[in-house]
Amino acid sequence: AEARGVAPLDLMERAGAAVADALQMRWPDGRVLVLCGPGNNGGDGFVAARLLHAAGRDVTLALLGDMDRLSSDAAVNANRWTGELGQDVRSLSPDLVDDADVVVDALFGAGLSRPLDGVARDVADAIDQSGTSCLSVDVPSGVHGDTGSGVAPEASLTVTFFRRKPGHLLFPGRSLCGAVQVADIGIPAEVLDEIAPQQWRNQPELWRASFPTLAADGHKYTRGHAVVAGGAELTGAARLASHAALRAGAGLVSIASPSDAVAIYRAGRPSIMVRETPDPTAFAHSVGDPRVCAVLVGPGNGVSDDTRDRTPAALATASACVIDADAISAFAEDPERLLDAVRSRAADTVFTPHSGEFERLFGTDEARSSRLDRARSAAVRCGGTVVLKAADTVIAAPDGRAAINDNAPATLATAGSGDVLAGFILGLLAQGMPGFEAAAAGVWLHGAAAARFGPGLIADDIADELPAVLRELGDGRG
Repeated sequence: AEARGVAPLDLMERAGAAVADALQMRWPDGRVLVLCGPGNNGGDGFVAARLLHAAGRDVTLALLGDMDRLSSDAAVNANRWTGELGQDVRSLSPDLVDDADVVVDALFGAGLSRPLDGVARDVADAIDQSGTSCLSVDVPSGVHGDTGSGVAPEASLTVTFFRRKPGHLLFPGRSLCGAVQVADIGIPAEVLDEIAPQQWRNQPELWRASFPTLAADGHKYTRGHAVVAGGAELTGAARLASHAALRAGAGLVSIASPSDAVAIYRAGRPSIMVRETPDPTAFAHSVGDPRVCAVLVGPGNGVSDDTRDRTPAALATASACVIDADAISAFAEDPERLLDAVRSRAADTVFTPHSGEFERLFGTDEARSSRLDRARSAAVRCGGTVVLKAADTVIAAPDGRAAINDNAPATLATAGSGDVLAGFILGLLAQGMPGFEAAAAGVWLHGAAAARFGPGLIADDIADELPAVLRELGDGRG
C-alpha cells in the first residue's frame, strides 16, 4: 500500500477510527480500557483511544512496555495522546480490567508467534474471568494470524483490516474472535494482484463459475453416472452417500454391492440402482464401464482385504474418485500403495479424511503443523485434493490452492454426516466439476443444508435440505 502512495500513518488513523466506530456502535455507553502493545497494533489502539476520548467517552489507556520502545508510527500517536490531549498512559495491569465496561485489546497483531506470557497473559486471564466485553484489534492478542493457534482473551468482536486472516477461520482462533468485522482502511485492492493469494474463505464465489448447470437437451448420462462401493454390513453409509450424490445433481447413481447385501440395497430408494459385484473382478468391471464418471469408495466398506482391492480398482479407471473413511484406514499399514495409485492417475481424486484418518494416511509428522499447512502438504504429496474435515474443514489442492470453511453448524456432529458430504462431492464430480471446486462446493453445501435445517438434524436430513439451498444459491435448478 505504501508503494502505491498510501502513508502508513493514514492507514493507522483509519484503522483506529474503524475500531472506535465499531465500539461506539456495539457499546455506546460505559468506561473503556484500551490496552496497547509496542507495535502498530498498539498504534491502532492509541488512535482509537484518542477518537473515543474526543467523542466524550471515559477512556483509560494502558501500555505494555515503555513509551520509548514504541514503533515509529505508534510513537506518533502515543505523543498525540500524551502531548496534544495531555492524557496519562498507565502501566499494563490486570487490576485495570475491574474498572472497565469494555476493553479494547490492541496488544499484539496477527504476527505474534510466541505464547502470551507475563503481565499480558495475566491481563488476558483477567478479561476472561471478569466477563468484561472485549473488542480485539486485528486478532485477539495471542492468536497467530496464519494458524489460529494460541491462547488469548475471548473477544465479543474483532475488527480486522482489508481481508480476513486464516486465524479468523481456523480453531481455536475462530472461537476467540467473536464476530469478525472487516474494515476498509484504504489499502488498494490491486495489492492482491501482487500478493497473489492462494487461500480463501470457502464461499460460492470461489467455485460458482464451475458449478454444473442443467442443459435443456440433457439426459441422465450427460449429468453423470456415479458409482458408490457398498459395504456388506454397514449399508447405511453407502445409501446415505448415494442419495446425496443424486441430490447434488448426478444423473444416475449405482451402488456396487457385495452379493450378501444386494437385497438390503434393493429394498432402499428406487431411484438408486444396485449392481451385484461379488468379487474384486466384478467390481473392477462395474466401475470400468466407460459411462461411469465418478466413483466413491470407503463409506461402510470395512477395513478389509476387499476394500484394499476395490480402492485401487476404482483408481485404475479414468473416472474421478472420492476416497473416504475405510478406504483410507484400510491402507494404514501401507499408505504408499494408496498414494502411488493416486499419483499415477490423471483423473481427479478427492480424499475426505477426518484427523484420525488423515494421520493414518499421511503420518503423525504432518500433525505438528497447522491444519492449513497439513492439508496443503498432503495434497502436494498425494497429487489429489484433500478435504481435512473438522468444524474448520480445510480443502487443499495439489497446486497450492486452499479454502477454509466456516459455515458448518455444530449439528453436523452426527453419525453419517461424513457419508453425505462424500456423496455431495461425488455427485458434483460426476457432473464434471474439477476436484478442488467440487470438494469446496460440497463442503459449503453440506454446511448450508445443515444450517438451514436447524436443531434436531440427523444425517438423513442433510441431502433432503439441499434442493432449498440450491434454489437460494440460484443455480437454475428449481
